Amino acid sequence: MGKWAQERRLAYNEAQAVNTLIRTSPQKLNLVAAMIRGKAADRALADLTFSKRRVAGEVRKTLQSAIANAENNHDLDVDRLYVAEAFVGKSLTMKRFRARARGRVGRIVKSWSRLTVIVREREE
Repeated sequence: MGKWAQERRLAYNEAQAVNTLIRTSPQKLNLVAAMIRGKAADRALADLTFSKRRVAGEVRKTLQSAIANAENNHDLDVDRLYVAEAFVGKSLTMKRFRARARGRVGRIVKSWSRLTVIVREREE
């Protein structure tokens, strides 16, 4: 009496990895995600390794996880992988307050992001 098997959301030549709590704004993270979209996986890893952006390390770990998922879970060839999609969304938001003049308060919003990377095997 188990659950019904869910259909796979991705194609059979795709694998994905999701990083849900990245401590940066989605706008800043999207700049780094745009840097790797459509590139070969090894080239994207090299670009992220030498990027000066602080969040590039988190994006690199997520890409490495997607590559490992493709290799170990879906038996895809690592040499033919490329970044098919890399999209960013909002995650939780911490609200903080700072004292301002005349007894008022200034609101500080500390945003978190979520990153999804989908790698696909290139057709020949």
